[in-house]
Amino acid sequence: MNVLKITSSARGQVSESTRLADNYITALRTVQPELKVVTRDLAADALPHIDGNVLGAFFTPAEQRTAEQQALIARSDALVAELQAADAIVLAVPMYNFGIPSTLKAYFDWIARAGVTFKYTPTGPVGLLADKPVTVFAARGGLYQGTSHDTQTGYLKDFLGFIGLKSVEFVYAEGLNMGDELRAKAEAEAASRIAELVAD
Repeated sequence: MNVLKITSSARGQVSESTRLADNYITALRTVQPELKVVTRDLAADALPHIDGNVLGAFFTPAEQRTAEQQALIARSDALVAELQAADAIVLAVPMYNFGIPSTLKAYFDWIARAGVTFKYTPTGPVGLLADKPVTVFAARGGLYQGTSHDTQTGYLKDFLGFIGLKSVEFVYAEGLNMGDELRAKAEAEAASRIAELVAD
C-alpha cells in the first residue's frame, strides 16, 4: 500500500499531530511491512498562497498558457498526481486559532482544480478523485470536538468530499495543554483509536 502523509505543523517533528501520524504509520507497518510512505511536509516546504497569477493559470486553456503559467500548472499537477498515486492519505492537523494551518489551506487551494479534481454539474459539484481512506490526526490544546468551536472537522470533511475523498476518519487528541491528566487521557484515547484502525 502507498500512503501519502501530509503534515502541516510549524513545529515539525516535535508536533503532536505529526507524532500521532507517525505512530499510526509505525503501527501499520507491523501488519503491512511493505508499506511505502511519501511525506509532504507543508511547513518545511510551504506552498505560496494562491494569487492572481496562479488563478490565471488555472483558468487559461492549456494551449494558451504562457511559460510561467505552464510552470504553475506543472506544480499543481504534481500535487494532484501525488494524491492520485496514493492508496491512502494520512493528514496531520494541529488547530491554530480555531482553524487549520494556513499552509494546509494553501495546499488545498493548489489541488482544488475545476475539471481536474472536481466539476460542477446541473445537480451540484462532483469530486473527480477516486475515493480512498483519509485518516486525520487532529491535535488540539483545548477541548473542541463536538462544539461550535471545532471548525476543522466539518471543513475538512466538506473539502475532502468536494474533491471525491469521502472515506474520512478522525483521531482526536484534545486538552493537550490543559494539564498532565488530560494530556495522558488524550494520548491514551488516541493510541486506542490507532490500534482499532490498524486492526480493521
